[in-house]
Amino acid sequence: MEMTHDFGNVVSFARKPAAMNFPAVAQVDAYWEGLRNGRLMPDRAEVDPRGLNRALEFAFMLESVEPGAARIRIAGMHLNDLLGMEVRGMPISALFEPSARERVGRILTRVQTRAEVADLLLSSSRGIARAPLTARLYLAPLSSAGQNTTRILGCLQSDGSIGRTPRRFRVEQAQMRRIVASARDDRPDDIAVAPVAALPELAEDAAEFSHARKRAGIPHLRLVMGEKQDV
Repeated sequence: MEMTHDFGNVVSFARKPAAMNFPAVAQVDAYWEGLRNGRLMPDRAEVDPRGLNRALEFAFMLESVEPGAARIRIAGMHLNDLLGMEVRGMPISALFEPSARERVGRILTRVQTRAEVADLLLSSSRGIARAPLTARLYLAPLSSAGQNTTRILGCLQSDGSIGRTPRRFRVEQAQMRRIVASARDDRPDDIAVAPVAALPELAEDAAEFSHARKRAGIPHLRLVMGEKQDV
């Protein structure tokens, strides 16, 4: 993996304080890397909510519309809480202040087209009934039957009181991590990508795989307990 740090405004999110403030992001990143297993990226049908457990409230899935644009397909309740409304079907740009949206579009384009992972530090301004709010946003690409980036696995976790909604963000710092495939995936397709039918919240319809069951989508994620470049 290669870190790109052009244009300044880069922060290392590997530091211990950041991991402590945003543990859900660290879990989603570790889960995505585990699924990737040396490949360029995992397939969207491999995502199993049981691997995310305590991060589900903050996790979401984006559907690519075009380079620089994506809509929220499914999301945990934290995104709804931040905007004070149902976010399913909304563009990811709705989470940002207008002045930040062009920059976010450039970052999103790199995730979609260059197999890069984005890790952003965000802030939301103080206002009436609004305390200063910081957040961390993580975006990682997912393929569809090995073809391009059709979905993006994301996580947005804030630190502080949400207060009056909607809360929208600007990008304070950005880090892009370029992914390099280091191993070949030898697992049969019907084993490698078959989603778990009992937990459909993040595992989407995958008719292209003969052994995967087709299921109806569920709008919200549920918590299941048990067993840089500055662009």
